[in-house]
Amino acid sequence: MQQIYLYAGIAFITGFIIAWIIRTLALIKTKKSLRSTSSLYETEKLRKELLQKENMELYKINDAVKADLSAKVNKLTSDNKRIVEDILLLQKDNEESEALLKAGEPELYNLKLKLIEANNEIARYKAQNLNK
Repeated sequence: MQQIYLYAGIAFITGFIIAWIIRTLALIKTKKSLRSTSSLYETEKLRKELLQKENMELYKINDAVKADLSAKVNKLTSDNKRIVEDILLLQKDNEESEALLKAGEPELYNLKLKLIEANNEIARYKAQNLNK
């Protein structure tokens, strides 16, 4: 009978040791998985922060480019208005000069018109020759 108790005790202790080993191996495997998941999480967190910084820098660059282009557009618009005003003033001055020339010296006015027509004709011929 004592041998039965002895064998039962040894079986119990052996079973307990085997269960302890199985539990320890499972715990080690779980800790490895936790470490792996934790490092993956940290990597993704760092990647997200980096992308956010890059995104903010790109937005700043985009805003700077927009401001620069807006300033250029405003400058070009004002330059265009000034050029249009200058052209209108030149046309008005030209019309006044032609009126005075026509009234004072009609022959010189007619020669001037012929010269302008000849220059236009020469420009047309040159344009046709360049296109060929």
